[in-house]
Amino acid sequence: MFLYQLLNVFFMILHPAIIVFNLFGWIWKKTRLANLILLLLTGGSWFILGIFYGIGYCPLTQWHWEVMQHLGKTNLPGSYVKYLVKHITGISFSNHLVDTVTATCYFVALALSLYFNFRRKKHL
Repeated sequence: MFLYQLLNVFFMILHPAIIVFNLFGWIWKKTRLANLILLLLTGGSWFILGIFYGIGYCPLTQWHWEVMQHLGKTNLPGSYVKYLVKHITGISFSNHLVDTVTATCYFVALALSLYFNFRRKKHL
């Protein structure tokens, strides 16, 4: 049981850290390439693995849910972001709203990451 509690804490730190890095890693020059790679891996998971497992599929969510089920948690949502928002705020927003905001934030972060990774620098 202790191992599952430890794994739960691990995922509760790792997964939000990945989300924050996906959203804001493009800001710092030194992290831009890593940010773009992680955004592409996230998109690949959501949209390529999603063909087989359902759009929005995330292996981290699946692994975390398996850990939480061993801890006796049930009725977990399909979206980790929905779970995280409810866990932090206590508010259960609709799946549609959470998915729309999540996808919008992802595509904005991806566009910004692509822009800052591939823009040409103008020399004066």
